[in-house]
Amino acid sequence: MTREEVFDKLNEIFREYFDDEEITLSDETTADDIEDWDSLEHINLIVAVEKAFGMKFTMGEVTTMKNVGAMADLILERI
Repeated sequence: MTREEVFDKLNEIFREYFDDEEITLSDETTADDIEDWDSLEHINLIVAVEKAFGMKFTMGEVTTMKNVGAMADLILERI
């Protein structure tokens, strides 16, 4: 899977999860960029990403994800 394919899938997940077809993720996208993305929704979003990619993140990995680019990097490392 390429980085572009990971981002395509992440865009689908985020758009569906936040019910917003206007979301377009970049490496720098953070919770500050998406209106409903708060700390509780972050956990639910991580679960949705884990399910979509068939993997589980450790708590340490989750805390190192400072933006969507870091999330994509971690996914690519695990695939």
